[in-house]
Amino acid sequence: MATQQATLAATGGGDSPKVDLKPLLTRLWPLGHPQPVTADEIAKAISYFFTNQVSEVQAGSLLMCLHFTGLDRQADVLARTATAMLKAAAQVDALALRSVVEKRGRREGAYDGGLCDIVGTGGDSHNTFNISTTSSILASSLLLISKHGNKASTSKSGSADLLNCMQPLAPQISRVRPDTIARVYSETNYAFLFAPVFHPGMKHVAPIRKQLPWRTVFNLVGPLANPVDLPDTKASSDSTAPTTLLEARMIGVARKDLGPVFANALQLIGARKAMVVCGDEELDEISCAGPTLCWRLSPDPSTPQGTAVEHFLLHPSDFGLPAHPLSTVSPGKEPTENAAILTRILNGQLPDDDPILHFVLINTAALFVISGICEADTSNMGHGDDGAVIQERGPGGGRWREGIRRARWAIKSGEAARQWAEFVDVTNSFSD
Repeated sequence: MATQQATLAATGGGDSPKVDLKPLLTRLWPLGHPQPVTADEIAKAISYFFTNQVSEVQAGSLLMCLHFTGLDRQADVLARTATAMLKAAAQVDALALRSVVEKRGRREGAYDGGLCDIVGTGGDSHNTFNISTTSSILASSLLLISKHGNKASTSKSGSADLLNCMQPLAPQISRVRPDTIARVYSETNYAFLFAPVFHPGMKHVAPIRKQLPWRTVFNLVGPLANPVDLPDTKASSDSTAPTTLLEARMIGVARKDLGPVFANALQLIGARKAMVVCGDEELDEISCAGPTLCWRLSPDPSTPQGTAVEHFLLHPSDFGLPAHPLSTVSPGKEPTENAAILTRILNGQLPDDDPILHFVLINTAALFVISGICEADTSNMGHGDDGAVIQERGPGGGRWREGIRRARWAIKSGEAARQWAEFVDVTNSFSD
């Protein structure tokens, strides 16, 4: 492989030896080389980024080549690169995490009590409210949430920016670390995994990305590299059971052509429950304005991958809600303003017909459906639950309206607010 044959020139000052990517770059461009570069070679080359073993010039050149050849939008490249990124991540104690997840997880319907995530690639230019972050907090009322996020790169208010502005007390997100994450879950269903803490090698990549005017492979691979996507060493032999601690996830993409790519990449990294979504407006959420293209990944023992992908459309009406123009949910506000809106949502202070609330509810409901919890034919969520399960099925066989019922309960019961408060308290109890 070209990267393995690369020149290793030692540098002074005790640094790791630099890796020469020229042989690989030569085969990448121009197109048509008799020895095409493989996804494994690309991932191997990128792995050297995380140890600062590639010069900025060659790192930038590789990112540019991947962008302009379209290789950074191929499923195998995304999957292998995500795997390389996870190998370089700060390592979580999987056994300790599994132990607390097993004790705390709520098994209901087809949900096995594992960790879940909801995340978008960003870059859709719509500047909508922080939907996935808010939905992740609401979903923690019933699911164990591992929300992987960062500060803004293409919008005014990234997930970390939003949480850092929460009042009256913000969580200390940088204190959620591999050595504290199990303790977080001993107190709450919610954890925010701040990307710079869990992917420290990305500090070598950030200056290069900032100097490039194009989105790179890292804009796409981040949602596939949740640091708790760890093999479950005690996973059941049941082919429909989760094989990693990250049981279910929903990923929003900002381009329709990326939907099947991400679905395939998820299969390649071993995901069993997932849905990739793209609003018809090229929105990286389930749209509140009209149709959303969906690619749902479900266990299927009859296939070689053990999973099957179903493509369908979702509309707000499938959730029992009206459509709202994106202009009503795209205020483009600063993080402090969005934090105030999030607080009002958690406190049940938005009207039941508020467009932003509906936008959040449909995305929360979708994560509930994907997790499998909506497959339960009985319901005993707690105070305020009337137990009236909505068994009606919509596109893709999902109980989308049941998801809405549960999402509304998360707010009205105060359970989402309670889980959030516990997260704030436990993170502020940790030392730096």
